[in-house]
Amino acid sequence: MATLSRTPPRLTSSPLIYEINTWPWLEMLTRGYGPRITLANVPDDEWDSIAKAGFHAVWLMGVWRRSPAAIAISRADPALMDSFASVLTDLDDDDVVGSAYAVGDYIVDDHLGGESGLAAARAALAARGIALILDFVPNHVAPDHRWVAEHPAWFVTGEPADLREQPESFVEVGGRVIACGRDPYFPAWRDVVQLNAFHPGLRDALTGTLRRIATRCDGVRCDMAMLVMNDIFAQTWGDRAGPVPDDDFWPDLIDAVRADHPQFCFLAEAYWGTGPTLAAQGFDHCYDKYFYDTLRDDPDDIKSVLSAIPASDTSRLRFTENHDEPRAPVAFAGRDRQAAVITLTLPGARLVHQGQLEGRRLRVPVHLGRFPDEAADPDREAFYRRLLDLLADDAFSSGAWGICPTSPATDTVIAWSRGTAPRWVVVVNLADRPVSTNVKLTDPASADPASADPAATDSATSRHVRLAAWGWQIIRVGEEAA
Repeated sequence: MATLSRTPPRLTSSPLIYEINTWPWLEMLTRGYGPRITLANVPDDEWDSIAKAGFHAVWLMGVWRRSPAAIAISRADPALMDSFASVLTDLDDDDVVGSAYAVGDYIVDDHLGGESGLAAARAALAARGIALILDFVPNHVAPDHRWVAEHPAWFVTGEPADLREQPESFVEVGGRVIACGRDPYFPAWRDVVQLNAFHPGLRDALTGTLRRIATRCDGVRCDMAMLVMNDIFAQTWGDRAGPVPDDDFWPDLIDAVRADHPQFCFLAEAYWGTGPTLAAQGFDHCYDKYFYDTLRDDPDDIKSVLSAIPASDTSRLRFTENHDEPRAPVAFAGRDRQAAVITLTLPGARLVHQGQLEGRRLRVPVHLGRFPDEAADPDREAFYRRLLDLLADDAFSSGAWGICPTSPATDTVIAWSRGTAPRWVVVVNLADRPVSTNVKLTDPASADPASADPAATDSATSRHVRLAAWGWQIIRVGEEAA
């Protein structure tokens, strides 16, 4: 094993990130290895396998202390319990450990190994050159979080009439009526209470919280980051939130953390086209949900989406699945391997979800502490082994990117290059029928982009490719690699 790094790993401009659902992962390791496994004693083989796969960062999702109140709320919800039982057919109450996003406190849960366990996991990752990413949830906390009693002014509150008329959106805690956390387009989350992002005292407290988190990891994935932006928060809560502050939520907070940790990485869960604004406010990478939706639902349009990506843009975070989305083989109905090729060879952050490499089909809710028994898909495992081997080339983590011309021009085929020397060209058929085309292999950013004829066949500057329906090729310039 490598010697422990003296400084935290620095993420590349296009990091490959592995999301681990921490609680059920440790339960699975305990079943596999025998004695109880926590973050303090994860076997070296497990960390080694992650390093061998080429990941630059691990996101340990759900390490913070779970809330007894949130657990009770989940277990008392028949619809929620039915959804859990559809995943775990032998479900019992002990499997429901509370939502990872109903944070009881920003202390590592004792069940997972506590703070010393997290420190051990971070050291193990750093020794392998892998950064650690944790969660930060700015919009809400669990109803039994200590701030509810100590700082009631930091919450969006209501009146008894609100509780009577909207019992699904308000809750009584300690004699006060408090709004449940919410996304304005969906029903409220009953197991959390809404923080008031406009309150200066809360902003100071969250800044302090995040500065402490930053001493224990190399980056954070900020849950529903757009909800606390001034314009969206005002639209969601209106007069209940009070006056809109002069400064937006994120810039001062990000600056405060980076004053102590200049290389600290901020990832934003972002929807509704807010990614560019959040990137301008300091985030390194923001969810590209529009890309995901287009790739899943309207693959014919993906060429225009890719063609619009600026050559220098690495601010997006792309995925074919995560803990909120259906598993990729289900969502993409058999096109998931092509979707993975597209997503994981583009610039920007690239996310792989635990279970994706094995072709799992059951999405595990973040409330559950155990994975269902589910057989891996050997064909998909073999596919991902080959793909990850290719992605280990630095061209995919920090190399240049550009669209490559094809001839004849068609809406069904798109090609792009990564890196300079060596360089890779990815060619993808977006149609449900076989196609043939010629792809220009020279660097799209070269001084003379017309120096090669894309209509040429199998020359040093062009390649004739035949692609199956929804097919792809990954070409190393001068030799075929996949």
